[in-house]
Amino acid sequence: AAATATTTLPGLRRLWRGGGSGAAACFPLGRALLTVRGAEAAIFLQGLLTNDVTRLVEGDGAPPPAAGLPRALYAHALNVQGRCLYDVILYRLHESPEEEPHILLECDGGVLEAIQKHLKLYKIRRKVNIAPCLDLSLWAVVPGEQAGDIAGSLTKSADRALILTPDPRTEVMGWRLITKKGTNLSEIIPGSQIGNIQDYHRHRYKQGIPEGVKDLPPGVALPLESNLAYMNGISFTKGCYIGQELTARTHHMGVIRKRLLPVHFSAPLPRDSIPEGAEILTESGKSAGKFRAGGGELGIALLRLANINEPLCLNIAGDKVKLTANIPEWWPKPASK
Repeated sequence: AAATATTTLPGLRRLWRGGGSGAAACFPLGRALLTVRGAEAAIFLQGLLTNDVTRLVEGDGAPPPAAGLPRALYAHALNVQGRCLYDVILYRLHESPEEEPHILLECDGGVLEAIQKHLKLYKIRRKVNIAPCLDLSLWAVVPGEQAGDIAGSLTKSADRALILTPDPRTEVMGWRLITKKGTNLSEIIPGSQIGNIQDYHRHRYKQGIPEGVKDLPPGVALPLESNLAYMNGISFTKGCYIGQELTARTHHMGVIRKRLLPVHFSAPLPRDSIPEGAEILTESGKSAGKFRAGGGELGIALLRLANINEPLCLNIAGDKVKLTANIPEWWPKPASK
């Protein structure tokens, strides 16, 4: 039986501070969903992902009912060199620790086949079933700034959704909603409007939230430079997982010189003519980092923290486009020093 998101939704009463009208905008995401189900589902994923997946089956270690089981977790799957392969969000479908673990895994739609191969490679003889969920729709729900208290209406209608939960990465990303294909969204979120996916990406870039293979190139992106710890995506106390060694060493050394940051361009970017990983330069022509992805005048870039307050530019086919970087408000405060 499908689980329903009847848990209370923390943080809902706080208004989302951003652009937009009063209603919540629901964005249809082109990301894929896989079901990972079986007695060993959590233990299996535990060895492959950066976060502590056992929390989805055992709760947070506090005595019940205080702990409860989290509904969603963010994580990366790394390669053996400790670089990001896939960014994923896990959703718990089972209702209690007594039930057989049933987890939905959200990933970039373009890597569905690759991630299935990756999981099956490590499955060996574990009691786990892995299959794509083609009958489900995934939505991002971002409330407008005059949304008021939509907590009440969301909680009342949560049983009509398969999953309705705060985005586990950061509060500024609103909520994640999973429904059966063809479900009427206005029944779940009264007054909601279907938003243009470009506006969702603009919101992400404005907040510096990477998502998918363009922002996190497989085998290139490093998890801590990609702000995985800021987005609640990593456990430094869990047991071994693939790629742990380099990540743990970087964390314990405590020096991260480059990070993914939101950038704002002085003029809208030309569509599709920016080579991947294009160099970002300081005024004196030194490399300050690399452009990852963007649209219009917004984007996301991996920059040296030492250079972020300097005038910067992106060199596009001989033209220099000026840009500025900023530290997102949702980052933990000491990080911005």
